[in-house]
Amino acid sequence: MGDQKESLRKITHTLASKNEEISNFVCTLKQSLDNLEANSNRVQDDLQSEFTSLHTILDEMKENMLTRIKQERASRTYELQSQLSACSKALESSEELLELANQTLCSSEADGFPQVSSALLLLVTMAPAFRLSLKAKASDNMSHLMVDFSQEREMLHGLKFLPVPATPEIQVSECQVCDNTVTVVWALPEADTKIDHYILEHRRTNHEGPPRLREDYPWMVVEGIKETEHVITGLRFDTRYMTFRVKACNKAVAGDFSEPITLETHAFTFKLDSGSSHQNLKVDDLSVEWDSCGGKIQDIRKEKNRTNSPMHSPARSALMSPKRAPTARPGRDRFTAESYTVLADTMIDAGQQYWEVRFDKESKAFAVGVALRSLGRFDQLGKTSASWCIHLNNWLQQSLTAKHNNKARTLDCPIPSIIGTYINYDEGILSFYNAKTKQLMHTFKTKFQQPLIPAFMVWNGSFSVVTGLQVPSVVQSGQRKNSGTSSSNASLT
Repeated sequence: MGDQKESLRKITHTLASKNEEISNFVCTLKQSLDNLEANSNRVQDDLQSEFTSLHTILDEMKENMLTRIKQERASRTYELQSQLSACSKALESSEELLELANQTLCSSEADGFPQVSSALLLLVTMAPAFRLSLKAKASDNMSHLMVDFSQEREMLHGLKFLPVPATPEIQVSECQVCDNTVTVVWALPEADTKIDHYILEHRRTNHEGPPRLREDYPWMVVEGIKETEHVITGLRFDTRYMTFRVKACNKAVAGDFSEPITLETHAFTFKLDSGSSHQNLKVDDLSVEWDSCGGKIQDIRKEKNRTNSPMHSPARSALMSPKRAPTARPGRDRFTAESYTVLADTMIDAGQQYWEVRFDKESKAFAVGVALRSLGRFDQLGKTSASWCIHLNNWLQQSLTAKHNNKARTLDCPIPSIIGTYINYDEGILSFYNAKTKQLMHTFKTKFQQPLIPAFMVWNGSFSVVTGLQVPSVVQSGQRKNSGTSSSNASLT
């Protein structure tokens, strides 16, 4: 009966998961229908606008060309009319002179003939007819203003929708995720020389399947990619996966997005547990500042002003733990006394993990390492068997030591501004690195029997933590080379 219940439970869970996928797909289809309607209206409006613009251009060109013809006709008409008017006046003058000359020649009077003939000869010689050009100043040919739109007409008949680039396909086998860097590779179904660039979109997600209609994170866009691959650097992997899609663009239009692919982005993430940290530490999610006044002094003063009963005395209030959000160890007491400690809210019980911490070098004291959940509220990092750490001491003189079980080893290396912490839980390895140079500072080698928690200490200083980091490949390579030569915690003195 137990097996039947388990089988029913499994198939029910599978069906519920399938129903969720179908519901997500139904939402996607509905969204696609809405998008189809909106996109169809948009391209239809665009088409109407383009033809209206084309008609406007043709009308403007028609008006300009008609105006040119009218201006040419008016100009030539004026020239020919002027020439015609001049010729008409010359003819009238010539006819008058001819009539006068005939009358003079036919006259029988001889007395005044020489004077009259001389004057008439001068008038005839100066007649306007002799100064006229008998060549038309303007041609009546207008063929230079004729048009032939046969090529344009053929081009208009060839109008068609823009050629849309083919949809790329992301080559999952060639994509790489390493050192918080993702390399995405894709290809087109066939070569297309008209492709101008690609647009790549990516977003974080905690779901392995196809993208859901409602995701927690937006798409991030990378434009202007000229090659068929792209490297995204400087990422912080604070989700389990990243989803990618890409589309090709020519000079005019973009194609469809490729089928989205999901790549696993495994990295260790955590926040700092402010609920159990020392009261002199001002704790945000990933940063800590020393607060010499103590986080609860104001509350203590309020309690003192309200009542002096034993239940609300300052001493008693200082020892009582405030309410806290659930942590890796719910309900643990605050660190107190000289244990200026803060733990992470996430445990490590398997695999390889890595994180970095940037600290103020002027801090009087600082430590970074790991601890067991059993670390006591009065315990300082490295002074019991429940913690391992690198400790910086700036009090009186500066020193950098590796500490465990109240034993210390002075480290002969420059003090870095950022320390990288690497842990291989299964192999029992805890290493500290200069995060910038990846120089190994110290390695503890032991056998972890219980889950570990990242642990930090600061006195009169501050630090900030960077999580969501993969184990750097140079660290992994160095660990393989250094296997068998790492220093043991047992050798600490």
